[in-house]
Amino acid sequence: MKQMALLGMPNTGKSTLFTRLTGTHARTGNWPGITVDLLEAKILLGGHMVRVVDLPGVYDLHGQSEDERVATTFLDTQHPDLVLFVMNTAQWERQLDLLAEVLARGVPLVVALTMADEAQSMGIRVDTEKLSEALGVPICLIAAKYGDGLDKLRQALSQALHATQEIASLQDEGRVTGASLLKAFSAHTEMPLQASHQLTTRLDRVLLHPWLGLPIFLLVMLLVFQAVFVLGKPLQDGMSRLFEFLRVQGLEPAMMGLPDWLQGLLLDGVFNGLGTVAGFVPLIVLFFLFLGLIEDTGYLSRAAFLLDALMARLGLDGRSFVMLLMGFGCNVPALMGTRVIRSRELRWLTMLTIPFSLCSARLQVFVFFAAALFTAHQAPWVLFSLYLLSILASMGTALLMKAQFPHRDAFVLEMPPYRWPTAHQVLIRGWQEVRHFLHRASRFIILGVVLVWLLTHLPLGVTPASAQSWAGQLGLLLKPILAPLGIEPQLAIALLFGFVAKEIVLGSLAVIYGMEGQVLAQALGEQLHWTQAYSFMLFTLLYTPCLSTIATLRNESKSLRFTALNLAWGLGLAWCVSFGFYQLLGVG
Repeated sequence: MKQMALLGMPNTGKSTLFTRLTGTHARTGNWPGITVDLLEAKILLGGHMVRVVDLPGVYDLHGQSEDERVATTFLDTQHPDLVLFVMNTAQWERQLDLLAEVLARGVPLVVALTMADEAQSMGIRVDTEKLSEALGVPICLIAAKYGDGLDKLRQALSQALHATQEIASLQDEGRVTGASLLKAFSAHTEMPLQASHQLTTRLDRVLLHPWLGLPIFLLVMLLVFQAVFVLGKPLQDGMSRLFEFLRVQGLEPAMMGLPDWLQGLLLDGVFNGLGTVAGFVPLIVLFFLFLGLIEDTGYLSRAAFLLDALMARLGLDGRSFVMLLMGFGCNVPALMGTRVIRSRELRWLTMLTIPFSLCSARLQVFVFFAAALFTAHQAPWVLFSLYLLSILASMGTALLMKAQFPHRDAFVLEMPPYRWPTAHQVLIRGWQEVRHFLHRASRFIILGVVLVWLLTHLPLGVTPASAQSWAGQLGLLLKPILAPLGIEPQLAIALLFGFVAKEIVLGSLAVIYGMEGQVLAQALGEQLHWTQAYSFMLFTLLYTPCLSTIATLRNESKSLRFTALNLAWGLGLAWCVSFGFYQLLGVG
């Protein structure tokens, strides 16, 4: 099977193009000699199956950052049959050095000039036929966001894969050299005297205002939370009714002949656990659809720029804030994203703060408790406060630890123009979140709720979830530690299993209480005071991250000591913050 690699600088549309070429069939793959997994997919080109690998966005191939070392190692060890080099058409001058480095390696190459629609609106015109002839490599002009030019690109890729030796020989003969790139592009590209994006300039005057910029960003995020609850509540209720119907009308009659213990395990354990978690999937999907809309417009890059000065005082920079925002989806890719940071000290300090980002798994727990304990008007503010506390915990950690991780790494941030997201991108993002949930469910949630059911029902003969059960004994063991925080033994068991994966927390509660969905929410609302619920959410926000995050921390830092510091700091901070809150505002 032939192999093709996508390579380019950040903000060139490489990820969008990869998604367009591969659809939703991409997966992560492990490669010999590569320390991290890379995104890959198989596609049909010219009647042949081709493996496409998406390499990290890099600025050069000198190997100074982790991402650059990954890309260089892949090219050196895997020897791809073809490299698809992705360039932003409107910023081609800044990308010629990287293109020259790739050409100097003699790698068979096809160049994709992306974001052609933006370039055209700025008055930029490229004669791809003459430029391709001058460089000796196929060049295609595309707008991956809309799918324009993809048919021609696929045809060029198919032809190049069958003529790689010819392309390589043209490069070896010296027809394409790094010194000739600027002259070639200049000769065949029509540039206006001042290529600017007027809408971007006007919006930035307001959104990047030194006094108004940050309040506007916070207001935008608050509106996102409001929209998620307003639009998501009917969907959530519908999902709960669907699972109740499936249980009453389908599963319970079908399992009538099974032993009682097996019925309990399947219905009160697996089904209740999954049903409670699945009921909040619509809210999670909506949140990331809205966040994706904000990200695709280019606004999140502005947020990083706005906060760079503040982050610098904390020993971080704008890239660190971008990673914190990425952690709102999942801490794991955010930790892996720190490879773009060249300074080890800055990278470690950033990695120390990322586990406090409010990831999608924690979001499920907070949405559930906010809906159960607070009114529809209060719930968005509760969620908003947790996001603010998440950022404050990260910043406070950086401020306290920056003396241990001094650095002088320069900050470089790509500032794209504002763009209109497309329906295709929005739908792909929503599906990716659903697929991520299903993947996590198959790996962690089912196993977790089964273990919780066993703990609450063993030893045989005890009342389920009573103090005599194994779960009850564990809860009593943790009571002296968590009772001062207002966290009851049942909630303590859920936290214990949340160490494996935060998605298990809600499933555990469903099993422990023997209820699901709205019934469980109503029971918790009657049993807990709001201060207990908020203290529980604070602890869940700050305490030990999931096992996947811990494994990534260990793998990325290559230090067991640093990983232990991260875990101990998070657990200690969680206890102190929850203790302080509950002792000040809690009830006896």
